[in-house]
Amino acid sequence: MKEIRPIAFFRSPLTSKFGIPRQSGLADNLVGKIVFEPQYQREEALRGLEDFDYLWLIWDFSANKSTDDSKLTVRPPRLGGNERLGVFATRSPFRPNGLGLSSVRIKRIIDGVIEVVGADLMDGTPIYDIKPYISYVDSHPEARGGFTDKKEWQQLSVVIADEYSKFFDDEELAALKEVLSQDPRPQYQHDTARVYGMPFGGKDVKFRVEGDVLEVVGVDY
Repeated sequence: MKEIRPIAFFRSPLTSKFGIPRQSGLADNLVGKIVFEPQYQREEALRGLEDFDYLWLIWDFSANKSTDDSKLTVRPPRLGGNERLGVFATRSPFRPNGLGLSSVRIKRIIDGVIEVVGADLMDGTPIYDIKPYISYVDSHPEARGGFTDKKEWQQLSVVIADEYSKFFDDEELAALKEVLSQDPRPQYQHDTARVYGMPFGGKDVKFRVEGDVLEVVGVDY
């Protein structure tokens, strides 16, 4: 079998696993870039892609430590981390081959770099392939969604005072609010006094959560 190698790497304001959206499409203001390796950053490789709105990305959970292939059940965060399901019935990053699959919207293509929105990839993530999203075969709105149909994800209200929002431009601020609204905390942590730190765009965003409200309490450089 041919060894697969990255064709590109992802660039994002999210530089750690903490805060990464749990699925693609949840943060529609979060902008990232697909930067190809030199041998693929050529005009002919992307010819025709401007006629599509969405892409599939096949990528590597590169930030995960190696996992035990004999463990074939995982605890989905959406179920509170209390129930085990088969790894192949989930989108857990802890899987035998460590591959991710994401659908992202193309924002623009400039000089062989694809800007996309809504990705759930960390900065520096290796990408093995991209394919155009084709709605008539890829979209199945009537399909059942297993446990995701039964357990709705509870979003948080995000409060960012002017003294902290001033550190971000409008696009960054909109993306930051979307990311925080997804509740980046581990699902078993509900300490209202605890202050969390999340790297975002070269800054460390400090926040705490009480009830269904997340408040930013600091921004460090």
